[in-house]
Amino acid sequence: MSSTASGRNGTWRNWGGTVAARPAREVAPASVEELADAVRRAAEDGLRVKAVGSGHSFTSIAVTDGLLIHPHLLTGIRHIDREAGTVTVEAGTPLKRLNVALAREGLSLTNMGDIMEQTVSGATSTGTHGTGRDSASIAAQIRGLELVTADGSVLTCSERRNPDVFAAARIGLGALGVVTAVTLAVEPLFLLTAREEPMTFDRVTGSFDELWAENEHFEFYWFPHTESTHTKRNNRSAGPERPVGQVKGWFEDEFLSNGVFQVANRVGRAVPAAVPAIARISSRALSARTYTDIPYKVFTSPRRVRFVEMEYAVPREAAVATLRELKAMVDRSRLRISFPVEVRTAPADDITLSTASGRDTAYIAVHMFQGTPHQAYFTAAERIFTAHEGRPHWGKVHTRDAEYVAGVWPRFGEFTALRDRLDAERLFQNDYLRRVLGS
Repeated sequence: MSSTASGRNGTWRNWGGTVAARPAREVAPASVEELADAVRRAAEDGLRVKAVGSGHSFTSIAVTDGLLIHPHLLTGIRHIDREAGTVTVEAGTPLKRLNVALAREGLSLTNMGDIMEQTVSGATSTGTHGTGRDSASIAAQIRGLELVTADGSVLTCSERRNPDVFAAARIGLGALGVVTAVTLAVEPLFLLTAREEPMTFDRVTGSFDELWAENEHFEFYWFPHTESTHTKRNNRSAGPERPVGQVKGWFEDEFLSNGVFQVANRVGRAVPAAVPAIARISSRALSARTYTDIPYKVFTSPRRVRFVEMEYAVPREAAVATLRELKAMVDRSRLRISFPVEVRTAPADDITLSTASGRDTAYIAVHMFQGTPHQAYFTAAERIFTAHEGRPHWGKVHTRDAEYVAGVWPRFGEFTALRDRLDAERLFQNDYLRRVLGS
């Protein structure tokens, strides 16, 4: 087992620059046994324990002043069961490595998010999701879990084995233990055809239900201060494979979406009055295109421009009303928003604290360029989201507490009761979990 330091003077910081921590101890276990031993020793020494992946959460969900566990040595595929259609993978495996490895084996996840920098355990524990009419979050594709609990024991769970733990630990917030391995459902590699095109705000909101119903995966971005959106429809295809050309892909996905967008945001941060004009130019920069490729090359895209994000899950039937209220708020305010608003969907699932638990869901995400004041915008947006019984994404900025969480998650009591059983002494507690789950 190796000790690690995350930054200058042992300070760990997340990707978005929103939180930092100075843990008393950091370890990078090379095996489950080493991780379990580290947990036991931390408990003996009176240290709280948290695990952190790639730091892509904007909340302080992984922050601790005790023991910080880095799982980057726990990587790789343990086992592929083609008959069962599953893959068991070590918790510290980055999604980008998993996707590439699965593709080499002729396999794929059914759905995934649009960023693949996170570790498997970090993504699933916070509820990372993509968009889908019928297919849900990464956590909803879990078929089994292995985690180290507060007493240092290794617990495995599935629908048949420790089903109450399985129901909660798929999105466990790090409150129930340290996930060490995940078994995911996979399927034979398939092709998706992506159709991307601009659409007016009124058109996309007016036909939202139809666009959702007609496509396996539908999402769109609205550019504040404009009437423009950019839509993306992904559907399975018989082929042939027609990927985006190398030069065209670099120009659109790297030069425009990352390079030029980065410069535009820096200008907007320095000169806020220029933001509406920049937004109009940005909304016209992305043109229509259609291509066919394997799933991770369609679902995911590089994100090199750093930002801060808030995302809420509202009932799908409330999506259009919520978005229209958000637009009206921005239009009448003096806010200057240089980042687009992202809208995605997911079907209801049965995970205790999933943002889609028990209800068909729409996700609305607001962003601000890193270093730009975001509090006024996020506060106003959060007021709208909560008026529609919104559920905050566990890994993104929000101000909700346990009282609110209990009111919008009907199975909240199940989760806290399980937490009382597995971690009565609150070894895995931190300020964030105290706020959202109670003491």
